[in-house]
Amino acid sequence: MPEPVETATPEGVDYGWVMQVTFVTTILLGAPFVALLSTTVELSTWSARAEFAIRVGAVVWIVVALAVFAYAKRTQE
Repeated sequence: MPEPVETATPEGVDYGWVMQVTFVTTILLGAPFVALLSTTVELSTWSARAEFAIRVGAVVWIVVALAVFAYAKRTQE
């Protein structure tokens, strides 16, 4: 009979959950937001488009990550 898989019960914030929710939320909400913002800027070359997406996407990602972490911290048992 195989050994049972060990489980863990982390105390505090579950960082795996935070990373997963941050990833999904950034894709679902952040990508349309970046696309909407890109309509207000002149992006004539591919490098300008990539730089814009990276600059704005990084800000969106950090804001979402901090919000998800704050939510997880506030609701932990």
